Amino acid sequence: MNFIDETFENKIEIKQSKFITSLTPHKNFKSLKNQLKIEHPKSRHIVWAYRYLNEYNQIVEDLSDDGEPKGSSAPPLLNVLRGKKLINVAILVVRYFGGTKLGIGGLVRAYGKSAKEVIDKAILLPYIEKKEFIFQTNYSIVGRYEHFLNSLNVTFEDREFLSDGVKWKILLSQEEKEKFIIFNKKNFR
Repeated sequence: MNFIDETFENKIEIKQSKFITSLTPHKNFKSLKNQLKIEHPKSRHIVWAYRYLNEYNQIVEDLSDDGEPKGSSAPPLLNVLRGKKLINVAILVVRYFGGTKLGIGGLVRAYGKSAKEVIDKAILLPYIEKKEFIFQTNYSIVGRYEHFLNSLNVTFEDREFLSDGVKWKILLSQEEKEKFIIFNKKNFR
């Protein structure tokens, strides 16, 4: 599976209809959708689809044809996301009608093409499952943990400074967790 960590945009024109496609991390979906509505008040449609992993590691999907004929626009977007094995992403397409009807088949091809082209521009990153890990340390060894976690490029989800030490909340892949356990055993028996 793959994901992205920034927004990508692409524009195509088919029979005078303009398709402006945005591929964005799922966390940006609502704000980008609102922004596109403001930036493109005269567009006929803003079609979208998304896929993300929920807290139970299940893929959640949703889509909207936004007034286009049912099944002609959002399903092709979602199918391209599935085919490219993308997760935690949303794709939105602003369409300006060009005066020539494309028909159901033409819409399916146009929306599918717009999705493929924006994904071809995107930088896809391999998805590695990470799980939350919580632990506590004394203040005297905080620097050692910061250095070690920085060497793994682990970011701190949260740190709480308590009277008797620091409570850490981090996200670790299975490989990072194994290195963390070895680090603990070596340094703090």
